[in-house]
Amino acid sequence: MSLPSSAPQQEKPDGPSGTEAGRPVGNAANWDEEDPLPRRLTATEAEAFRSQRNAPSPWRVVLVQAEAGAVISLLVGLMFGLPALWSALYGAATAIVPGALMARGATRMADSKSPLATALGLLGWESAKIICSVAMLVSAARVLHPVVWPALLVALAGCLTVYWVALAWRSR
Repeated sequence: MSLPSSAPQQEKPDGPSGTEAGRPVGNAANWDEEDPLPRRLTATEAEAFRSQRNAPSPWRVVLVQAEAGAVISLLVGLMFGLPALWSALYGAATAIVPGALMARGATRMADSKSPLATALGLLGWESAKIICSVAMLVSAARVLHPVVWPALLVALAGCLTVYWVALAWRSR
């Protein structure tokens, strides 16, 4: 048993397959109609499209990482001394060297015709990059005497932040 409501009933608009102001909404009203095929771009339009969406070169990212590492290392060295400077430089190298390894692999794979081969190749280079980073961190205690871990980790984090900044870059 339902109680009558005192509020006036409003007409509900039709669902997704309904109309809006006498017009069909989307493609839902006529299931038999197909969306038109996209048109092919001309060579000029394709070039303009590519130039608008260029990602930064992996080598440029490595270069900016090196610049950020140098600045961070100099600041740390000025504030905390020579051992902190060397630790910060090593921390920056822990990001830069594997990043250069990955950039080399990514640029070599750019001409690959097979998407599967490209994906597997990038996975392999990324694995090599991670292994290189871990190996450098593990060997830090043998290479540096003494290790200033906060300086090393600050420089490493600063260089890794460049990847996030690179996502916002667009070649103009």
